[in-house]
Amino acid sequence: GSRSNISSPGCAGTKETAFVSAVTAAGLVHSVTRSCSAGNVTECSCDVTLRHGGSATDGWHWGGCSDDIHYGMAFSRKFLDVPFKNLTGKSGLVAMDLHNNEAGRQAVAKLMSVDCRCHGVSGSCAVKTCWKTMSSFEKIGRFLKDKYENSIQISDRLKKKLRRKEKSQRKIPIGKEDLLYVNKSPNYCVEDQKLGIPGTQGRECNRTSQGPEGCNLLCCGRGYNTHVVRHVERCECKFVWCCYVRCRRCETMTDVHTCK
Repeated sequence: GSRSNISSPGCAGTKETAFVSAVTAAGLVHSVTRSCSAGNVTECSCDVTLRHGGSATDGWHWGGCSDDIHYGMAFSRKFLDVPFKNLTGKSGLVAMDLHNNEAGRQAVAKLMSVDCRCHGVSGSCAVKTCWKTMSSFEKIGRFLKDKYENSIQISDRLKKKLRRKEKSQRKIPIGKEDLLYVNKSPNYCVEDQKLGIPGTQGRECNRTSQGPEGCNLLCCGRGYNTHVVRHVERCECKFVWCCYVRCRRCETMTDVHTCK
């Protein structure tokens, strides 16, 4: 379906742009690090700092190819953060963007895990070789989606450091993994051509789902229309000797729901 142009000026500094910043920075770390481990980049490889570590008494040692996220993190910072740092007269929006970029990178680091392979007679686990690996990007995305849903509004007036907009909560520290926003989100339900927001009218939705694709949420309480769509396709195909394929023509009718 169509997507809102959340990079437009009227949507700047919202929790949606915070999420996009974090996912972009995390994605760069993830893809660069994967390429390093696969040997596709000459400037980096596996994490060599772990090679001689481990605990022999506990029956395991570091081996294999540990993902070296240090290079991926540094590359992501250089690629995404340096242009912001060169801006004169830094605003709260710039500081917010830098923080959200780093929050994305921290998500990749936080979700690193250890994989092991067993060695021993008859499949016993007398000795294990272990290495550090990144989580799937899907898991990182779910983590950042949770941070998006609990994002923190901050003041756009940058003093010495970022601070919460809600004065009563200012003593609560802002975590490096938290996503921050300055401006409240516009109404994405209704079309706004100036902001590049298409609205949700006409969007296809799932009547039975309670999630974001469900008609209740996606149609913003306006309800939905239902129409029947006919699908015709070849089916029950069989190879006939010799030499052609014979198929039946199958027809199915499905209900399609679109937002009012």
